[in-house]
Amino acid sequence: MLKLAPILLAILYGLVFWQFSAWRTRRELDARATVLNDAALTALTHKMARALDLPKIRVHVYEIEPINGLAAPDGRIFLTRGFLDRYKTGEVTAEELASVIAHELGHVALGHSRRRMIDFSGQNAVRVALSAILGRLLPGIGIWIANTLVAMLAASLSRTDEYEADEYAAALLTKAGIGTQPQKSLLSKLENLTGMRGAPPVWLASHPKTPDRISAIEALEERWRVGS
Repeated sequence: MLKLAPILLAILYGLVFWQFSAWRTRRELDARATVLNDAALTALTHKMARALDLPKIRVHVYEIEPINGLAAPDGRIFLTRGFLDRYKTGEVTAEELASVIAHELGHVALGHSRRRMIDFSGQNAVRVALSAILGRLLPGIGIWIANTLVAMLAASLSRTDEYEADEYAAALLTKAGIGTQPQKSLLSKLENLTGMRGAPPVWLASHPKTPDRISAIEALEERWRVGS
């Protein structure tokens, strides 16, 4: 039992840390967010709400400059002010922003926030166990190897979530009559929009490579065509 104590403490730490992080995120969003008010985007969210048999989909604007979409742990959907600014200058269309909303709805519907809490706790326990073993076998570099292996695991799980959210969004956008073209066109723009060209190696990246995401959507569309 004593040997398991560090691992159990690591799991507990992961759960507590995640809850604290979710609380801090909620406070930040409450303080710096407003309800989205745009006629074209509202019309598109109404289409998606009808496709999901929901009365409405409420979207908030997070008042920060980085370009991003966010599904908060409490289920709220956010677009950043930076994204809205690009929309207002014509660099991003309303349909492309609707694809971001659909993607974030996917994260919520598929329970990714809750699953990440469990994943984080498990990863923390793995990190402690590996650090203890490798630190003893490979003094000096064992802990570094353990941290790298856990980072690779976390990145792999995150990439899986992104593919799943993309698939959900593709299905929703198709059912809503918006289609997947805006989803694919936005993905092709993201690197230029965000300026994130120096991406980490794929095994450490939290998001799949853009061509892989577009190819996955196109493969999904092909399966739908064959099955129809």
